[in-house]
Amino acid sequence: MKYPIGIQDFKTIIENGYAYVDKTALVYRLVTEGQVYFLSRPRRFGKSLLVSTLEYYFRGEKALFDGLAISNLVKDWDTYPVFHIDFNSNDFTRGNTLKDLLDAYVEKWEKEYGFTGDTRFGVGERFAQLLAHIHQHTGKRSVVLIDEYDKPLLDVLDTGYKTKDSNGDEILIEEYNRNILKGFYSTFKAADADLQFVLLTGVTKFSQVSVFSGFNQPADISMNSNYEALCGITEEEMELMFHEQIDEMANEQGISPKEMRLVLKRHYDGYHFSRRMKDIYNPFSVLNALNKGEISDFWFASGTPTYLIRLLNHTKENLNELTGKYYDASDFVDYRADVERPLPMIYQSGYLTPVRDKILFIKSW
Repeated sequence: MKYPIGIQDFKTIIENGYAYVDKTALVYRLVTEGQVYFLSRPRRFGKSLLVSTLEYYFRGEKALFDGLAISNLVKDWDTYPVFHIDFNSNDFTRGNTLKDLLDAYVEKWEKEYGFTGDTRFGVGERFAQLLAHIHQHTGKRSVVLIDEYDKPLLDVLDTGYKTKDSNGDEILIEEYNRNILKGFYSTFKAADADLQFVLLTGVTKFSQVSVFSGFNQPADISMNSNYEALCGITEEEMELMFHEQIDEMANEQGISPKEMRLVLKRHYDGYHFSRRMKDIYNPFSVLNALNKGEISDFWFASGTPTYLIRLLNHTKENLNELTGKYYDASDFVDYRADVERPLPMIYQSGYLTPVRDKILFIKSW
């Protein structure tokens, strides 16, 4: 079996025969039951692969989905203009990075669709004009996919880095980037009639007051039981996809297949993304463990987010003091930069897991 470690492009995985845990039934439900969504998941949990899958679906690349669950659900494959914004590979600690990146995206798209945007307007207004132009001239509503929407904020969160705004006044880059994102996301409210589907993914959900004001509030499916397995691997999927590989690993480790499953469960299972507390395995760790035939802290060793270190240092919170306690579900709705509440960000970053109704933290990963 070929394991798609580090591969986030759906087409590459399918065409090159890599293992793919079929999430397309959930993708179909997502695209047919709503329009604007937000999804929070920890890093290396399959968000980028989900975005890629949606992109190929909306581009109508039917052949890629042959044999997958969605192929039996979609009757008429249609194509839509797709706008994919990926903040993953950029460093936003320089003040002009976010603005330059969004300007470059919109300028490229304007050229692609032969549209001359009015540069007197901000990047958000120009994008809204482009979406309206496409809808008017093609009859097609557009799809917007934004991967790691929060990286421009997380990169500079609590750093104290500064830049200058359009008036030449000094301002924190964190506030500057937040204002740019607010302006850009307000596009989706103005362009509602021109949009077929919108998905924003990220690690953490910032307060709607600080980022999403002026934006049609997306349906937050981060803790929705219907989509708890949209990213990650369930126990049923583990058995369906990797039954033979787990048995082989057990043989190599000199333990029984049952013991091997318990070892994998103890190390990589237990993420919870709804009140149902359905166990979800960490996909990055599972794929690495099966590929190397060994148990190790693959996800943890891949790096600790610097924003989390800065946040914990700033708030003087002791992680051990947060565990083993009950919290109200409202404590995990969002993170507000103006309030010292690190708990939701620690959970959303994947270092703690909840159990029971009011969320008891029992383990750090």
